[in-house]
Amino acid sequence: MALLAAGGFVVAGCSAPGPEEVTFFADGKTVNVAPLASCDVKSAQCTTRPDAAGKLRVRPGKPVQISVPSGIAETPWKVTVQYVNAQGEPQELKQDIITSLDRFAYTVTTPRPDDQILVVEVAQASVISQTGRPEDAEAVTTAIWSLQVESPAA
Repeated sequence: MALLAAGGFVVAGCSAPGPEEVTFFADGKTVNVAPLASCDVKSAQCTTRPDAAGKLRVRPGKPVQISVPSGIAETPWKVTVQYVNAQGEPQELKQDIITSLDRFAYTVTTPRPDDQILVVEVAQASVISQTGRPEDAEAVTTAIWSLQVESPAA
């Protein structure tokens, strides 16, 4: 299953921002997930962990809840969701950018009760400016966490 790779944020050069984990809850199960990739904007060092994606079995129509630690909640972060309809047809990605700097939880739902969530990704961002001027600032991805959903029949 393909990863979404945090489309919408520019990816920065990377080193782990710490052992921060994101917790995903779905269908009565919980998994703590380390970042797939984490980046240090200042040093341009990256750490990748391709096997860090979490996995949960989730029935069609069931929500996925996300809990993030303060190190993520206090920065801009984005949720991206890939899902299919009852016929297995891919649907348009759902994305939500959280900029309140104090939101620790998010619930992923699908538009219809028979839709199946496939992938949920959380991307943490830092806002940087190459010139130091606020009008030149842009969000860059500094870490990505991924939940790969397994169908109940798997």
